[in-house]
Amino acid sequence: MHPIDVLCVGATAYDLIFQVDHHPKPDEKAIAGAFLRCGGGPAANAAVTVSRMGLRAAFAGYLGRDVFGDLHLEELEAAGVHTGLIVRGEFPTPLSSVWVKPGGERALVNYRSPDAPLPPGSIDFADLRPRVILFDGHEPGISLPLLAQARAEGITTVLDAGSLNRGTSQLFNQVDCLVCSEAFAHEITDASTAEGAMEILASRHPCVVVTLGAEGLIWTKGRARGRLSAFAIEAIDTTGAGDVFHGAFAGCLALGREWEETLLYSSAAAALSCTRAGARTSIPTGAEVEAFLDSRCGTAGGTRTNG
Repeated sequence: MHPIDVLCVGATAYDLIFQVDHHPKPDEKAIAGAFLRCGGGPAANAAVTVSRMGLRAAFAGYLGRDVFGDLHLEELEAAGVHTGLIVRGEFPTPLSSVWVKPGGERALVNYRSPDAPLPPGSIDFADLRPRVILFDGHEPGISLPLLAQARAEGITTVLDAGSLNRGTSQLFNQVDCLVCSEAFAHEITDASTAEGAMEILASRHPCVVVTLGAEGLIWTKGRARGRLSAFAIEAIDTTGAGDVFHGAFAGCLALGREWEETLLYSSAAAALSCTRAGARTSIPTGAEVEAFLDSRCGTAGGTRTNG
């Protein structure tokens, strides 16, 4: 295997995306104005994001031996993602039905076979030395042993904690960087505000980012803490924006970028993805993100304090 900058470990899905003018009511038959299909899944989308930054990305996870698995594998290979760590099996490829309204709001239903998660030992990571490993928590069986290996070898680890589940609850306090949604932060801490949740998480973890959607993000790193507002955009589809943020974040860590530059770049990549339809199809290239940042200089602001 060629050297890898970022290894992304976790979930795949194949997305069926319907653009609708409203979310259907009970027993209502709705007509979609447009339809799009593409690969998805947090870690898989993050791997494509890393590759589009011009870095070397690998994905480790599961795909079924079915038409959706074939299509997804072709997409990953076309994007330049190393796919030699993908396990294919008899259980179906996870599917997501995504309903997107004007303005980017969406509803999503995902199906994943309860028997599909990979058991420990499914993938041999022994000879792999990535600069950064990004976990999304959906494959705890392979993630926990790999995390122990990474800690022993000094490899930087990041968790995309989009929701509270068995994997994220086991991994969140063991990785180097916890990057979580506001929903996860509330659930794991029982705090009523994002700031309150951050205080609790920061007492347990040296590096935390809580993403707040259109409100931007808040962060702590060591004794420093701050807030970054979101870029003002006209959202078309917010599906996958978090995946893009996490992939860009991991890519920036692999590049050794400064902390606040990393947050700004990741926020710009996520914002740019929201201006296009679909998750996988909306992922920008590194050049597009840099051009977006140049054109939006000063439109996202941050504050920083030192404890």
